[in-house]
Amino acid sequence: MMIEFEMSDLGLLSYYLGIEVEQQKSRILLRQSTYAKKILSQFKMADCNATKHPMEPKTQLHKDLEGTPVDATEYRHVIGCLRYLLHTRPDLSYPVGMASRYMERPTTMHHKVVKQILRYLKGTIHFGLTYIKGPQEISIFGYSDSDLAGDLDGRKSTSGMTFYFNESLVSWNSQKQKTVALSSCEAEFMAATTAACHALWLRSLTSELTGEKPKPVTLFVDNKSAIALMKNPVFHGRSKHIDTRFHFIRECVENGQIMVEFINTGEQRADVLTKALPGVKLAVMRQLLGIRDLEPCQN
Repeated sequence: MMIEFEMSDLGLLSYYLGIEVEQQKSRILLRQSTYAKKILSQFKMADCNATKHPMEPKTQLHKDLEGTPVDATEYRHVIGCLRYLLHTRPDLSYPVGMASRYMERPTTMHHKVVKQILRYLKGTIHFGLTYIKGPQEISIFGYSDSDLAGDLDGRKSTSGMTFYFNESLVSWNSQKQKTVALSSCEAEFMAATTAACHALWLRSLTSELTGEKPKPVTLFVDNKSAIALMKNPVFHGRSKHIDTRFHFIRECVENGQIMVEFINTGEQRADVLTKALPGVKLAVMRQLLGIRDLEPCQN
């Protein structure tokens, strides 16, 4: 390329759009410590007391129509800054996503949640993702999870999914579902279908990059009823009302593109993307996601 174009070799990538990259012999580290410090300083939280979780477990947010409004412009500003931080901090996806739902008319209730996220950020400022060198053959697997009617205003559920290349986290998402689910089975079924669409895209992308034939993607779900619904082609009372597009996952399973497996809730890595977890469980989930304390003085 240097023969063809006029360009300079700046060596290994170390900083890109606020993301710090540290390339070592057997692993690559990604973090946004400098950007996180800038956020805390900008919103006058640089000297705040740290907390162990970004959102108190069982926190129930709603529109709070009778609450005292706060400055909506500043609220949107801090949410926008925090959303960019999610590129290396999947543990913040759920709380930031929840706070994002109330940007139209934020109140002191919502502002308190944002301050809690900033306090958690203060104590985990050097946290980031670790990518360890693995075998040449890539295996893709993912986790899909959902809560039930977590949105108190519209009673919609929240889907969460994580995808890995050989134990390294490459993609994650926490998002409110488009329609109301009537049961946890239905909510998990809809979340798994969304995850299946993403899995197929990752599968074809990997095949394109490696030049190898696409392999089945394993999707781990912690609801046996939802798995039975995916594998059973017979429509019955529990599934006939579900939107047709969500039955796409059945076709994927039948064609051998997706393999659905059961996993215990304790090992469900997408759990942190669907609800606020207590401190100990959150620490376990961070480990499973590949989030580590990457403070420069520690190697």
